[in-house]
Amino acid sequence: MKNRYVVVTPARDEEETLPFTIESMRKQNIQPTRWIIVDDGSTDRTLEIAREAEAEIPWLEVVTRKNRGHRALGGGVVDTFDEGFEALNGIEWDFVVKLDADLSFEQDYFERLIVLFDEQPRLGMASGKTYLMTDGEKSIEWCHDEHVRGPAKMYRRECYEEIGGLVAVRGWDMIDETRAQMGGWTTRSYTEIELIHHRPIDGRQSNVLQSRYDMGKLYHFLGYHPLYHLARSVRSAVQDFPILVGGIALLAGYIVAWASGRERYDEAYCQFVGKKQMERFSLSHLAQYFRESIFG
Repeated sequence: MKNRYVVVTPARDEEETLPFTIESMRKQNIQPTRWIIVDDGSTDRTLEIAREAEAEIPWLEVVTRKNRGHRALGGGVVDTFDEGFEALNGIEWDFVVKLDADLSFEQDYFERLIVLFDEQPRLGMASGKTYLMTDGEKSIEWCHDEHVRGPAKMYRRECYEEIGGLVAVRGWDMIDETRAQMGGWTTRSYTEIELIHHRPIDGRQSNVLQSRYDMGKLYHFLGYHPLYHLARSVRSAVQDFPILVGGIALLAGYIVAWASGRERYDEAYCQFVGKKQMERFSLSHLAQYFRESIFG
């Protein structure tokens, strides 16, 4: 069984959550060959916490970047990841993991994923599902099973190299898995393998409505089918904060991008995305959504 994995963690102003991730990594049954934490110009104690852990954990290395003055989503995250990935030069690995600094997970998290990769030769990337804890209650950050969660993506080496790494744009975590699927790889997130997310997906946004509007434009760029995006916007309006207006902003961004004739990522890519999305209008998919997101 191949079990050599390396981890890269982009981190900026994560002093409240990084200790959870460090503790989870420290306890793993199968420890990584190398873990790179890339401090992306933090202005809090993130770098200090990472350095303290580096002094205690032999397979942890801290890399620092100059402060760009703000948190850069999408391309900035990938740029930070790529710098950490470069620090792995000369290290042998079978899997590479992009791991955020606001997660905690059980000691067998990577062990269980490695077993699944071993059992499924065409499994190209995988993760657990992310869950939020609110007043002691756990709730899933729902996504369909073919979507691998951006905060914790584990890539088989052959798949990662075939897709050419990550694209430095917002939406990178959808582009990578779609390109993998187009190449015949399976991508999967597993409900039974849990990640506790100590900050919601939108928790980094200073303006959530603007973020939802921008995401609507992004989904147009990435080839989302109009009917699928409409359904997604309705779901967001009912379920996500801020209720109603967030879903409206998501839909508005898409409509504005469509009406203005904005370019899309790639014709073949967009056709593939639209076809896959329409396949999800099935009873089994709807049953999974209600079972996981509504009834827990």
